[in-house]
Amino acid sequence: MAPTHARHQIDDDGRDDGPGTPAGQGTQGAREAQEAQSNQGTGDAALTPLEDLVDAAVERAMGWLAEAEKVTGRSRAAGDSSPAAGGDGEADGPVQDASDHAAEQLAKLVHDPAGVDYTMAFVDQVARPEDDATAARQLVRLTRGTKTPSFLSPLDRAAMKLGGLLAPKAPWLVMPIARRRMRQLVGHLILDSDGEALHELLADARTRGRRLNLNLLGEAVLGAKEAERRLRDTMALLRDPMVDYVSVKASSVVSQLNPWDFDGSVDRLVGTLRPLYRIAVDAPGRASRPAAPFINLDMEEYHDLDLTLEVFERILSEDEFLGLEAGIVLQAYLPDSVAALDRLIDFARARTARGGAPVKVRLVKGANLSMETVTADSHGWVRAPYATKAETDANYLRLLDRALRPDVADSLRVGVASHNLFSMAAAVELARARGVEKQIDAEMLQGMAPAQQKVIQDDVGRLILYTPVVDADSFDVAVSYLVRRLEENAAEENFLHAMTSVDESERAGGDGPAPSSPQSPMSGQEARFRQAVVERDSTLAEPRRTQDRRVEGPPTTRDAAPGTVTTPRAETARTAASPADFANEPDTDPALPANREWAKALVDPAHDPGPSRAPLITDVADVDAVVHRATSVQAGWSDLGEHGRAAVLETVARRFASRRGGLIAAAVHGPGKTVAEADPEVSEAIDFIRYYAASARALADEPGVALTPNRVTVVAPPWNFPVAIPVGGIVAALAAGSAVIVSPAPQVVRVAEIAVAALREGLRDAGADPDLIQLANTDEAAAGKHLITHDDVDAVVLTGASETAALFRTWRPERPVLAETSGKNAIIVTPAADPDLAAADIVASAFGHAGQKCSAGSLAILVGAAGESERLLEQILDATRTLEVGHGRDLSTDMGPLVEPPGEKLRRGLTSLEPGESWLVRPRPLDDDGTIWSPGIRDNVRPGSWFHMTECFGPVLGIMRAPDLDTAIEWQNAVDFGLTGGIHSLDSSEVATWLSKVEVGNAYVNRHITGAIVRRQPFGGWKGSSVGPGAKAGGPNYVAQLGTLHDVASSAIPKASPGRRGNAVLRDLANALREGAAGSADTREETAALIDGAIEYLRDAAASDAYWRGTEFGVARDESGLIGEANVFRYRPLPQPTVRVGPGANPVQLARTALAAAAAREAVGAGVDAPGTRRAAVPVVTVAPSVMGDAEAGARPGTSPSRPDSPFAATLRVLAAHGLIEVVVEDDADFTSRVAAEASSRVRCLGAVPEGALRAAADNGSWLDPAPVVRSGRHEMLHYLREQSISWSLHRFGHVSEGVEEGLRAALRV
Repeated sequence: MAPTHARHQIDDDGRDDGPGTPAGQGTQGAREAQEAQSNQGTGDAALTPLEDLVDAAVERAMGWLAEAEKVTGRSRAAGDSSPAAGGDGEADGPVQDASDHAAEQLAKLVHDPAGVDYTMAFVDQVARPEDDATAARQLVRLTRGTKTPSFLSPLDRAAMKLGGLLAPKAPWLVMPIARRRMRQLVGHLILDSDGEALHELLADARTRGRRLNLNLLGEAVLGAKEAERRLRDTMALLRDPMVDYVSVKASSVVSQLNPWDFDGSVDRLVGTLRPLYRIAVDAPGRASRPAAPFINLDMEEYHDLDLTLEVFERILSEDEFLGLEAGIVLQAYLPDSVAALDRLIDFARARTARGGAPVKVRLVKGANLSMETVTADSHGWVRAPYATKAETDANYLRLLDRALRPDVADSLRVGVASHNLFSMAAAVELARARGVEKQIDAEMLQGMAPAQQKVIQDDVGRLILYTPVVDADSFDVAVSYLVRRLEENAAEENFLHAMTSVDESERAGGDGPAPSSPQSPMSGQEARFRQAVVERDSTLAEPRRTQDRRVEGPPTTRDAAPGTVTTPRAETARTAASPADFANEPDTDPALPANREWAKALVDPAHDPGPSRAPLITDVADVDAVVHRATSVQAGWSDLGEHGRAAVLETVARRFASRRGGLIAAAVHGPGKTVAEADPEVSEAIDFIRYYAASARALADEPGVALTPNRVTVVAPPWNFPVAIPVGGIVAALAAGSAVIVSPAPQVVRVAEIAVAALREGLRDAGADPDLIQLANTDEAAAGKHLITHDDVDAVVLTGASETAALFRTWRPERPVLAETSGKNAIIVTPAADPDLAAADIVASAFGHAGQKCSAGSLAILVGAAGESERLLEQILDATRTLEVGHGRDLSTDMGPLVEPPGEKLRRGLTSLEPGESWLVRPRPLDDDGTIWSPGIRDNVRPGSWFHMTECFGPVLGIMRAPDLDTAIEWQNAVDFGLTGGIHSLDSSEVATWLSKVEVGNAYVNRHITGAIVRRQPFGGWKGSSVGPGAKAGGPNYVAQLGTLHDVASSAIPKASPGRRGNAVLRDLANALREGAAGSADTREETAALIDGAIEYLRDAAASDAYWRGTEFGVARDESGLIGEANVFRYRPLPQPTVRVGPGANPVQLARTALAAAAAREAVGAGVDAPGTRRAAVPVVTVAPSVMGDAEAGARPGTSPSRPDSPFAATLRVLAAHGLIEVVVEDDADFTSRVAAEASSRVRCLGAVPEGALRAAADNGSWLDPAPVVRSGRHEMLHYLREQSISWSLHRFGHVSEGVEEGLRAALRV
């Protein structure tokens, strides 16, 4: 027989009264019995090593399996008298109920390759939407586009197919039925919180002699209102006399816990949770309750560990709760759990020494692995949980070994929460051998393996089932729990997966292998268990994350340990060759105590760096001196070459990284940024240094081109990102070979001083001249203007308002000003969105850094039923009203101050409504200086209204309601800018439509729209959000635009075949050039040689275009390889490419750039007309009349204007005949009018450019690009393309389905 013992009887308080103790015996009697048993267990027996119990544990586990088979009617043949089969072979008759049937269904689900994805897609996309029509469309796609999984019964499969056919016609009828059926299929895992249904369940549990640990699920807690509702509902559960066990997560009753404000978060949680514990203390005697309900403080994510431990100890240390027994969860997949258990043992001993009640630890293995992986991956942290399941299993046994001891038993109870029968059996054997059987409770999950639950209860005597409950109308909120449960059980190494594995013969009604058979999956589980026993004490017992910002050091590398969860897409990106050897700098992890201590010191007034020290420059002579110094050191820097400069910058990066703390302190004490905003900004600055160094190396290694650096570059950064943006501009120019003068915004001069000092220290460390970087604190009058327009300055890099860019360019229209400017950014939310996720991302995008980001989401466009969703709107309002507003020096601050009192536009946005609008949340000034404002939300913003079209740059959000997605996209695109934009929808076809139409440089899907990261999401906009060549900051083309590219001889230029069409164009161009050439007999041979050279040049160029078309411009590339997020960099067509051919141009230049334009069109799908998308246009070539006029007979090709039958005219005819260009003859005035009429356009300029056109471009944000034409397709094709970054959050609570990956691929094909 399987090892058994006398059934223990349990009082209502959950304490073990010992074998045979009458149920009515008081608590004191129970404690005395337990104490006696404990005393009997002391001595050598109490310290029996686990190794001595392995065989007994295996025998017990196998016995449980055999007994469970009897319960379900799947016992071995009657003649099998093995111990595992129950000894004497007399099998009891099967006892099955609905839970057994549900368990069988679950087993089929997790063994079906499509089971988990299909179920999650149904719950997330069909059951979730409030709108029946939206849900019906999703059901149609699911039933048509996916093979119905085999785990469904034939009847269910037929019903799903029928539902897919009927849903579009009668969604009001079909969808409630479909939702109800899916709820039934997985409803045994998550139960109704409805009073009557719940009471029936609780009564049944009592009849069965088990307890239910209720965990109340609900909407995401984004704000105080939802937190208060969850708190009230939890109180109601605790007051219910039928309820005797409740689990509570800290994050479910207090919203917006700030991870940096540890002390404040503890205080808030203790104050909020205290009433729950008071209900428990006061419960005995009320409503005939014999004992207090048990409160279990649950834990979910790694960042909750320290917080939950501290809150638990703080509450239970208070005198009023000294006699209350309560519990906490520890997750064995965290190596940190070893120290946490030791801490809890010490606490429990101290508490009972004071006369207090014991505490309980519920030991789980941890079911949040996927989300932990995704979180760590996105931040560049080592994953907190163990890398392998084997380590987790070993640590679980170690924790049991440390906890189940006679000297601990009177202070600490242990909930052995596991479905691994070997782990459970090990706990039972340990407890009995050491005489601490009273110390353990068996704990399992509601709905999982009910037969095993019954057998274990019969053996152990105490069974507690973890039971999530949810309101019947809010089943969608349970999706995160379902993800964890289904995903873990679908893993082949999981015990439940192995236990439910059967071979085909058994499915057909035959016998599968006996559990002890080598062919049984249980044999593998037994081997895992035995190995875990051996390795338990050698398994890592210290945290895997060791980042300590108090001790600056090299960055931690990405977790590459075996067992790390990944996807094919992420793995491909990680292993693909990249031109830039680069990894992002990890952010600071606030979950680690050392880092929180570090941050707490930074916000102390002692770390305030004080006012700026750089004198204000008002004299133009001082400006001349600064520029002269820059020019004097630049030549030597240029001579180092790209590789030499990159080596220096790598040293600079190390020095700069060591100054993180000082940089954050300056950003906090100066402009008032929070640590949460300032820390990733410093990471971004470090990334810029390293990435641009790698970019310089890549450029140097590219054959056929060379970069002539600018002599001096002026960087004019904004005040909102006082570290990352100036550093990015500075190091990009340095990487290109220029000397740099930075002119910081007056509001943040001190921050710039500290950043520049760190950069200069790094240059000095590397042996370079620190004066390559100079800070010039110029005024905004004569000195500032003189710097921008100085003759020795070759370029200006500006980040700021569009008006500032226009002002700089009017001062000197021919001066290159590369500017990232304004944005009016919107997030679209469709009815297919997750409303909780959408609300959280809207609030984060709108109010991060008080909305003072050009990327901020200042509009939310709610589509169709989403505009009528009370839940979505209430979540947005609740989260907004709950934001803690203040100065960054206060760690509790969520939204910091304005850098200065509102200007005219922002004040209007904060105080005045447009016709038809109303305040949902009215913003208010909170200080006398006018810099701290509460956030505001205005409703019913109308299309074309002032707020729709105007960037306010502050904490105010407008809500618009669109009838459909196309209208929403039209409104999103209607503004003059095109910086960032987002969509929230779990329907990948909606996302595909949006991506094909949206006019933004940075497109975000199902995530917030701010916080672009170097290389991951290169940053820069379209339309009025950008001035210049259009290369994105932090992207692969940025460094090359900060100098002048030109051709160099090379035989190694990468080439591919131009194809039949390309070869035809080349043939006709060659004929045209030869036939159109004229010259005297003396020069004919020389002219022919020149023509042959030109033709060969064009052939090489076309072959280069073909190569880069296929390897760079025609592919959507994700180089970051994150598991839960796709970050795709791709190229899109320029709306209307234009080429100006002026005096000084030559036909070879024209032919070459026209070939590049044609290749660019092909690369981005010029032949595809997706619905609603704009077909890539051919370039309009506007030719000055003088170029088309007669020229002297002796003209050589490419040297001057020529006759209508000359190579120039012939080239135009060939290119037009092949459909590569449209030709327009325009004089300077007409061309200037064209430029003036097309704001934010880009024009490729060959030859002289009219001054009037330059002035017009300066006025309306257009870019007239005079860069030399180059042979390399890698660079010439860029003139006809726009860059776009797409960041798509693919995971659902850590799980990435193949369906969403296919949705991504399909969207990128459009």
